[in-house]
Amino acid sequence: MENSLEKKQRVNLLMDLYEDLLTEKQREYLDLYYHEDLSLSEISLIKNVSKNAVFDNLENYEEKLNLLEKHQKRLEIIDDLEKDIKEEHKNIDEHLQMLRDL
Repeated sequence: MENSLEKKQRVNLLMDLYEDLLTEKQREYLDLYYHEDLSLSEISLIKNVSKNAVFDNLENYEEKLNLLEKHQKRLEIIDDLEKDIKEEHKNIDEHLQMLRDL
């Protein structure tokens, strides 16, 4: 289980990688919370929504970032599989298992 610092670092990295795929609203919420280090209460005042709405939005946006990361890993594994097929199936079982594990 990751601690809050590890989670913050992971989300910041994912934001750097996938920021262009997020909507403006998603970027704003994530930026306020993870880059500006504002509390849920502070964001709720800025956005004029409840703390619970801020929390729910952040959870949803973090999940989207995780899905984007998994998708990218799948694409990399598929590329590896295609290379492996061209090289006479040397590591195909390993790659298939990696896809299953995601």
